[in-house]
This record gives sequence, C-alpha cells and structure tokens, in this order.
Amino acid sequence: MSDQPTFVPRTDRPMVVIADYDFGNVDVETEILEAAGAEVIALQAKSEEDLFEVAPHCAAMMNQYAKVGQQTITRMERCEVIARYGVGVDIVDVGTATERGILVTNVQNYCTEEVADHAISLWLTLARKLPDYDRATHAGIWQWQSGQPVFRLRGRTMGVVSLGKIGQAIVTRAQSFGVNVIAYDPFLPANVAASLGVELVSKADLLARSDYVLMQAPMTPDTHHFLSDAEFASMKSGAILVNTGRGPTVDNKALYRALTNGHLAAAGLDDPEEEPAKRANWSPDDNPLFALPNVLVTPHAAYYSEESIRAARVTAATQVAKVLTGQKPDYTVNAEALAATPA
Repeated sequence: MSDQPTFVPRTDRPMVVIADYDFGNVDVETEILEAAGAEVIALQAKSEEDLFEVAPHCAAMMNQYAKVGQQTITRMERCEVIARYGVGVDIVDVGTATERGILVTNVQNYCTEEVADHAISLWLTLARKLPDYDRATHAGIWQWQSGQPVFRLRGRTMGVVSLGKIGQAIVTRAQSFGVNVIAYDPFLPANVAASLGVELVSKADLLARSDYVLMQAPMTPDTHHFLSDAEFASMKSGAILVNTGRGPTVDNKALYRALTNGHLAAAGLDDPEEEPAKRANWSPDDNPLFALPNVLVTPHAAYYSEESIRAARVTAATQVAKVLTGQKPDYTVNAEALAATPA
C-alpha cells in the first residue's frame, strides 16, 4: 500500500500536484505556479496508489516518471490539466483524460540537441571501441590491437528509426562523418527525407542494410519490442545498435541473445527495457545486459544538460500556469480531441 502521508488541503487556492521529480527541489516550478495563484504539493509517487488521495483535490498534476493512469484520472474531480515533463506521454492515460475533459500537455523542443549529441556519442564510442581501449590501458596493455577490429565509418550505412526533430538532428550530425543515412519512418513525407539527403526505406530494408541502427522511436503499442529476435537475426553480422528512444522499443532478452551469440557487435542504450526510474525498486542484476562488456547503458540521461533541465521545468510549469489563468498553452497533446468531444 501507499506510504504517502494522508493528504489534507491547506488552502483554497488551485492545487498543483507534482507527482514526482528528481531535480532536488521544485523551486523553479513553485515560483511560476505561485505567481499564477496556485498552491504546489510535491510528492515522490512510485505507484498510482500514491496519487489517489490527492487526485480529487488537484486542479493540475505534473509528472516526470510517475504513471498517471486511469485509476488516478477517474478520481480527479476538478483537474484541468495534466502536464508531462518531457515529450512522451505514454505514462499518461490520454484517452481517459480526454473523456474526463482534462487537457494533457507536454514539453517539446527542449532537448533535441542533447539527445542527438548523446546518440552520436554512444555510436562513436562503440564504433571506435573506446571502452575496449580504456579497459586495456588501465590494465597496462598499450597496443592498438586491444580494440581490433575497428572499421572506417566513412562509406558505411546508418539506419535511423523515426525521423522526428531528434532523428533529423542525428542525421545531420552523422552525415558529417561520411556515413550514408537511410531511415524508416512511415509518417514522414518523402520530400522532408529528400531535403535531408536521406533515403526512406522499409523496416526490413533498413535492418538488412545498416551497419549501425539508431533508434529514436516513441513508445506506442506498435513500437513495443520493435526490435526483437527476428529483427536482430535480420541485421548485418557485426552491426551496432544505439537506442536513445524509449527503452521498451527494444526487447532486452532478445538483444542479449544477439550480443552473446556474436551476431551483433555492441549496443548503446540510454534506458533499458525496464526503465528503472519508473520502478520503486531496481537492480542491474535484474537485466543480464549489464554484465556484458560490449553494452553501454546511460541512466536515461540523453536529454540532460543544465540548460535542457531548466527548460523542461520552466516549460512544464508554464503550461499549467497558462491553463489555470485561462490562457492557451503552447504544447497540447489532446486539445483537438477535447474540442471534438460533445459537451
């Protein structure tokens, strides 16, 4: 059961619940929201039950990793907006929010450069065998053969899955290294890909042709385990995978098999499939990928810079402040659906 304290509203001001955060404090949000006349309640919810007591009282809810699902939303009696810190809203039940007349907002354009830089960094680190060299030199082995074989980047093929703003930023960076970039994105107009100098291909074609596969796919029912056993088997022997999109788009058990049987050379993940930040308890022992020397894992840090973190916090809080003061927010997820819903 929840270990959150019993909630008692303190004022009659509109209450904004920050479901969870890992910024150290909520001073940035509090300044913006109190200026809009709201009261801020900050929690560290690790389950939906942790939100049940506050849900009926809140005028708005903000969340970083905590799930705001049907059980929470159906308890909301006066909520006007649910604001996600970030782009993806897979941890918000947008459908139920729409049914309840609650606007959902997100934060866009705040970490495009950071994620693209991170993806390229993971790719170059693995392609140039930097971890192998680092381990060897620290062990007193000083020879170029420690990373053998290393292949020239120029002229090889990179396949990018999903060409949104971040995917496009990855493309422009990768092209400067002389790789040929192809992409799979069934929603991207062909003229946009052409303007980037990218060939749009099928999923099967991308997997078969790519020396490097960079995943930037959002989390949807269609992209869960987008890469699994069949997909890894169809990839080139010695291919490198980098995933700076959602963790569950890659089947980690299948990836482990592909790496340990020698078919794939290496993988760089910004988040494993279990997405540890969304769990109350987690250990790397739960995922065998953490035991492999040819796997790099970063703690969902691709979006991070001091500048991007502040931008996410300011933007998310500003969306809430605008809604509570009758203004139009900048980034909405379900505004059109709400407008089409009969009163």
